[in-house]
Amino acid sequence: MNKKSVENIVLEIKDKSELMVDLAYSSLLYDNKTIAKEVYDLEDFIDNLYKNLQRQTLENVENKKLSINDALTVLRLAEAGEQIADAAQEIADVELRDVELHPILKLSIRDSDVVFTRVQVSADSILSNKTLGELKLASETGMMVIAMRHGDKWLYGPNKNTRIDTDDILFAKGPEDAEKHLKNLASGKTKEI
Repeated sequence: MNKKSVENIVLEIKDKSELMVDLAYSSLLYDNKTIAKEVYDLEDFIDNLYKNLQRQTLENVENKKLSINDALTVLRLAEAGEQIADAAQEIADVELRDVELHPILKLSIRDSDVVFTRVQVSADSILSNKTLGELKLASETGMMVIAMRHGDKWLYGPNKNTRIDTDDILFAKGPEDAEKHLKNLASGKTKEI
């Protein structure tokens, strides 16, 4: 493993842990157990990445491909991301254990007109095999895709060139009245944006 791939793994841990925090708070605020379970899946993914990074970093030190100081820096950064992931899992755990929310949080949820949702794209969906730019989902539906999962791969902050494939899972936020429209588009029930 070279220095560039070490950097890529550290960046992936950072990106995924940030996504986990967003998902964990969203699961709590919108009382969504499905999203909370996604946090658990991501935490397992990050644990595996972190273990792999530790092993490969130590091998690189042994093979003199990485200095001890560089290895310590890499491991400390990755550990910080892993700790953030653990904290996000603890937040999601509150949702999965059905802990009653504090009254102030309940008030903020009632006042919020933003919802967070998870949809899976079916084969007959108009969304399938198109880019976010082609679809103009944010401007046409009001729902902004903030993350996607394609198999085991996660994409945080997709852009207009990001393609949506069949069976992709989209995580989006937007107005409550737009959520149903996005779900219908993803399932194939609605054929026009």
